[in-house]
Amino acid sequence: MELFPPMPLAEWQDTKETLHRFAQIVGKIRLAASARRNHWWNVPFHLTGRGMTMRPTGRLDGGPIFTIDFDFVEHRGIVATVDGRTVSFPLIGQSVASFHRELREALAALGVRVEIAIPRPYDLPDSARPFAQDVEHAAYDPVWANRYWQVLSQVALLLEEFATGFSGKASPVHHFWHSFDIAHTRFSGRSAAQSSKVDPVTREAYSRELISFGFWFGDATLGEPAFYAYAAPEPPGLAAEPLTPASAQWVPRNVSHLAVLRYEAARAEADPRAAVLAFYESVYRAGAALADWDVDRLACPDGVTDPCLRIPPR
Repeated sequence: MELFPPMPLAEWQDTKETLHRFAQIVGKIRLAASARRNHWWNVPFHLTGRGMTMRPTGRLDGGPIFTIDFDFVEHRGIVATVDGRTVSFPLIGQSVASFHRELREALAALGVRVEIAIPRPYDLPDSARPFAQDVEHAAYDPVWANRYWQVLSQVALLLEEFATGFSGKASPVHHFWHSFDIAHTRFSGRSAAQSSKVDPVTREAYSRELISFGFWFGDATLGEPAFYAYAAPEPPGLAAEPLTPASAQWVPRNVSHLAVLRYEAARAEADPRAAVLAFYESVYRAGAALADWDVDRLACPDGVTDPCLRIPPR
């Protein structure tokens, strides 16, 4: 299929809102059943050849090791254990409440016992309503669900390519269920000071100085999909730095700024892939320079860290 096919938010917003809550249910199960990692790296989704997975998980306490996957080709939720047992159910026609029920029944049938600590949406407008009571969100268009996964897959490969140039501490390319974005984050290695008023989730996410790069499908603040990047903490003067391509811009965000390359603007470029890579690189170079990162030490051109291997053979 074409690179970066049309993804107008208005065309699939109802499906997105339903799917976002499906993902939060599965993500919260992953949170409950996995060992905590720095910056919450234990909880995001990873993409597969048919959808996305929360990856094998379990506490090694005698219970099953299991996975929960979304299949966006046949549009099914799949719960499987490493001993080969599988239970699946359709995604089409489900409300959030019925998805929650079907998933719990599938887990119980496989002997998986896991409880979500807070069985309600995180940071969504209906965060006070339990998943089990949400019959409002029940839209699932398989065409748009499949398109969502295909765009995620394209962006994931692009972020993987961008990630090859950095040898320092960096996150995997992963899909966060709380904000429904896909991201890759680079770290300088220095701690970041935070206010005592910052909530625990945010404190862990931003405990180290970082520059993050990603893509999300749009929300109430920005009603269209976009590639983005930002630095945290933001060094003074960052929003005055030029961005590449010229269609990218700095957008105010709370007390900081977000570099944004709108999806449609990227699609309009002569070479969309090169434009997005250049966008990420322009934010990294600007942020790293202003924050005094050791850019040369952290570089690894084409994924190679050994300078001897970068010398052409004679």
